[in-house]
Amino acid sequence: MFKKVLIANRGEIALRVIRTCKEMGIRTVAIYSTADKESLHVRFADEAVCIGPPSSTDSYLNIPRIMAAVEITNADAVHPGYGFLSENAGFAEVCEQYGIKFIGPSAAMINAMGDKITAKETMIKAKVPVVPGSDGAVTDVKKGLVDAKRIGYPVILKATAGGGGKGMRIVNGPEEFAEQLEKAQIEAGAAFGNDAMYMEKFVEEPRHIEIQVIGDRYGNVAHLSERDCSVQRRHQKLVEESPSPFMDQKLRTKMGKAAIAAAAAINYEGVGTVEFLVDKHRKFYFMEMNTRIQVEHTVTEEVINRDLIKEQIKVAAGEAISGKNYFPTCHAIEVRINAEDPYNDFRPSPGHITSFHSPKGHGVRVDTHAYAGYSVPPYYDSMIAKLICKAETREECIKKMSRALDEFVIEGIKTTVPLHIQLMKDERFKSGDVTTKFLEDFDLKPL
Repeated sequence: MFKKVLIANRGEIALRVIRTCKEMGIRTVAIYSTADKESLHVRFADEAVCIGPPSSTDSYLNIPRIMAAVEITNADAVHPGYGFLSENAGFAEVCEQYGIKFIGPSAAMINAMGDKITAKETMIKAKVPVVPGSDGAVTDVKKGLVDAKRIGYPVILKATAGGGGKGMRIVNGPEEFAEQLEKAQIEAGAAFGNDAMYMEKFVEEPRHIEIQVIGDRYGNVAHLSERDCSVQRRHQKLVEESPSPFMDQKLRTKMGKAAIAAAAAINYEGVGTVEFLVDKHRKFYFMEMNTRIQVEHTVTEEVINRDLIKEQIKVAAGEAISGKNYFPTCHAIEVRINAEDPYNDFRPSPGHITSFHSPKGHGVRVDTHAYAGYSVPPYYDSMIAKLICKAETREECIKKMSRALDEFVIEGIKTTVPLHIQLMKDERFKSGDVTTKFLEDFDLKPL
């Protein structure tokens, strides 16, 4: 087992990893930018190293500075969390070159799933259902129009190196193809330094359902059931739950087998998530694989009663998994609390938190790095907390979440708490009748 883990991340996920490491008897190193010197992950790690100014480029994305922190603290492993360098094959390769264990898959595995065109080709070979799409990258308007006609409108353009909703555009007909392609390329180039695009059939009335998987270096792969992430805004998830109110056991078993086949196709090692789009006829299509721990891993933890960070670390240290597939034993819902103003087009709301009270009670969990007196910096992702509730049934879970949200007090900044309060009372949400377009016509009213 590792003696010391450096967490190459910040905020709640860094704090989450620190907690599990301490329970496992592993010492921890926090890295931080000058903007994060008062963050809780800095306070609770065994050691902390400042790696630069607020800009991510000069701190959390700066591989030489992170590796210098690894060297001076004698860490023998790096946990990348999610975001930042968590799916950066170059970072994983540098760690390997220096004899430092990257707690995650190898660079080759990250590359196999990181490029969406390569991933799709791999899935086709593994007989995993994929959305009909372009034959390779969309290199120009002429080729794109030919592919779009073959696929059938509407189609969606996506950045090959993308994620988080960046570099995505829906095209409803040939007359708007050139304009949307140009916009998508500009956005992808700015976000990822790569403007390569591919195209897929746009699945109408889709649900976003993902399967948590885990694999070890001995070729064993298992699934840990599904999460429904259909409530999202501009391709950013806001609510996640397990089990999905749309799934039945037949579909759950079928998708679980497909996810295992996807991971096995690249001999996957570590925890990961295979994401699917599911249409109204319950046909599912591979979308992408995230080769890291995800924000919403907590939902799965609650319904199968296992610590996924602990499982991730054990696999990285060379331990074998049981190979057992897990299914939900209760219901869990997570909502993301972002420092954003939901009444003002979700404008970011960084600033000083004057009052902070998180909800408590049976079946209520809050993962956060925020507290009264903490200043939310404007430089990073706006998520400041995750509220997770679990109960025996979905109906009970929604009631518990509604109660917990009423208890959540965050003053000094705007947050998405009012949105979630109303979501839990919405009849369509309560019935489970949601797609990825659910929030587009959601009428947010003042509380």
